[in-house]
Amino acid sequence: MEGGYGFLLDLALILLSTKLLGLLTQRFQLPQVVGALLAGLILGPAVLDVIQETEFIKETAEIGVIVMMFCAGMETDVKELKNSGKAAFIIALIGVLVPIAGGFGLTYFFNRPGVIDSDAAASTFLQNMFIGVVLTATSVSISVETLKELGKLKTRSGNAILGAAIIDDVLGIIALTVISSMADSSVSIWVVLLQIVGFFVFVAVAGFLFYKFYTHWVVKAEKGMHRHVIIAFVFCLLMSYVAEVAFGVADITGAFCAGVIISMTQRSQYLNSKFDVLSYAYLSPLFFASIGLQVTLPAMTPAIILFSVLLIVVAVLTKVVGCGLGAKLCHYQNYQCARIGVGMISRGEVALIVASKGMALGLMGNNFLGPVILMVVATTIVTPVLLKFVFRWGPKNTPPVEKGFAENYAQLGALRSGIGVKEMAEKARAQAAQEKAAASKEK
Repeated sequence: MEGGYGFLLDLALILLSTKLLGLLTQRFQLPQVVGALLAGLILGPAVLDVIQETEFIKETAEIGVIVMMFCAGMETDVKELKNSGKAAFIIALIGVLVPIAGGFGLTYFFNRPGVIDSDAAASTFLQNMFIGVVLTATSVSISVETLKELGKLKTRSGNAILGAAIIDDVLGIIALTVISSMADSSVSIWVVLLQIVGFFVFVAVAGFLFYKFYTHWVVKAEKGMHRHVIIAFVFCLLMSYVAEVAFGVADITGAFCAGVIISMTQRSQYLNSKFDVLSYAYLSPLFFASIGLQVTLPAMTPAIILFSVLLIVVAVLTKVVGCGLGAKLCHYQNYQCARIGVGMISRGEVALIVASKGMALGLMGNNFLGPVILMVVATTIVTPVLLKFVFRWGPKNTPPVEKGFAENYAQLGALRSGIGVKEMAEKARAQAAQEKAAASKEK
């Protein structure tokens, strides 16, 4: 478009289509996230090819997922996150090992001459292992947005999903580095491990210093609350930058850690409300649509189609079984195990990034890119649907509104407008009193 303002039309189409399809999917009792993902697929090269992913969309979408994870960190129950730390590690560990085994086993039968020919430079063993590594990826952003929409982010299952996904990211980096080091001698596993340890040391030190500074500043600052939003956002962006550039850890991990640190301050509720508006109105729709815009489907042979279908099945089952088994070993209830396993299914943009790195290193052939893309699309769309289904099991475990965060988007709108907040809080208190009385009778 003349004048270089085509991005404005792209934004308008993305925001309108994600909202309309989000409302449509909601009418079918599906999360709005599904509609946003479908909007990107329909507008992108996979269907209508109306919008292509530009550098502007790509970078804005990256800010979107950073803000989403920052908000998730601010809504995290730190005490529960600490309590689930050991369990999260076990869930993530088994949730990495099982997909690696499943991906390797499936690719072993297909990655051979006459079935699916591969043009990758690495050995067949490393190629098969790499498909398993691709399956270890978890795109927690999809689950976070769905849990927020369902009002289940601050449940025990929600905290376990968040904690396991962060650890899953670290374990995934280690797995990718191990495979990469076997294909490229310039990659050192020990350097990567040192960087990961260094990152968490940095988070502890930076978090402590920022917390002390911020809490001291809040005591003195009674006016000008908008400056708190700026400082918090700067802290989030700096943590994301340092995580990615200095330590090789995903930027969303740095953003989540920043949000957790902010959650322990007195202004977390106010800050979250401001960032949530920005995320809901602009950044989140753009991020989810951008995932669909990345999808381009290459030519598919019958063998590749069969492999794609089986890869999707293996991708879903290995996460549900692996993470669910880890949760069961940590004494979670069956309904919680199902929630945690389903919450870890989505591979999203993370798997695409891992796949692109593998292709650059000669670990994955071009014929396997199509199945990986289909697996990413399928797991990304099916995760919100299954999450809503599994959260119907078991007792309700949602915090009352007066604790500071909305249970769903309807309540969020009330909190933003200020209309009906008092009634919502009174209803929540009455419900909490009834639950307490019922619990006393059972005892």
